Amino acid sequence: MIDIGSNSIKLLVAARASDGSIVELCRGVEETRIGTGITENPPRLRPDAMDRAVASIRALLCRAAAFEPVHIAAVATSAVRDAVNGREFAERVQAETLLDLSILAGREEARLIGRGIACDPAMRGAKAFYLFDLGGGSLEVLAFREGDVVGLASLQLGCVRVTERFVPSPAAPLDADAEERVRAHVRATLAESGFAFELPADTSAVVTGGTATTFRAIEAASRGRRFEEVSPEITLNDLGAFARRLCAMDLAARAAIPGLPAARADVFPAALVTLHEAALTAGVAVMRHSLYNLRYGLAAELLDAR
Repeated sequence: MIDIGSNSIKLLVAARASDGSIVELCRGVEETRIGTGITENPPRLRPDAMDRAVASIRALLCRAAAFEPVHIAAVATSAVRDAVNGREFAERVQAETLLDLSILAGREEARLIGRGIACDPAMRGAKAFYLFDLGGGSLEVLAFREGDVVGLASLQLGCVRVTERFVPSPAAPLDADAEERVRAHVRATLAESGFAFELPADTSAVVTGGTATTFRAIEAASRGRRFEEVSPEITLNDLGAFARRLCAMDLAARAAIPGLPAARADVFPAALVTLHEAALTAGVAVMRHSLYNLRYGLAAELLDAR
């Protein structure tokens, strides 16, 4: 599976285990930023961004080839679906890589993320929880009760989009005024979406996507430990404290942080603030990070269809 997000393009090669679970054989990521210029009117994919994306897809296909995949699916999310030339990009991908690229609607993206989290062994038996998936172009928010999705929204709150709109100089520290504009926009967008945080007051939350993965990678690097050795639990207090520290740094200082890819350093302050404000709005104190996301949901559907 190849997932073309606004900030990065990711690969998952997976198979079904004998117990029915999904086994990851290979993963890969290319920090491509196809969503550059996503806030322009009208939104349009830039030629250089499309060039980078096609090159990244080819690189990931080469990695996947070693596993002789039976089926390869490719999907695109927020940046491509919003762009006026998104279909043109899909046609170019087909012509140059022979992949049929599906452009997912927001609700379909959110549904597949929900399907992916159901593959996480740690979530078996979970009764009620919220799920946040923050990408470069959008934030998907879901509510689960007794294993069923009871609330779903796909919102234009991705970190690339928010940075371009509200951060005048991504190379400078994020000042208090810009941070408050981001937070106010998150609150307003959640309110306008009609999504209701109506689960019990002690409801837990799960978070997927590059922002949470990077936060956990930074934590691991700071402790000199492997990623898997760091707790997947992210407290709202820790997230807020790190957001404040990062917002005070300029781009060069952020890019030097171990575990933070240099290609994400410009959008990471807005990403942390967005995620923190969304969790505040939901009233959750702790989020559990999961790697089971959109790609796992798509893998589950493809493997079920075999």
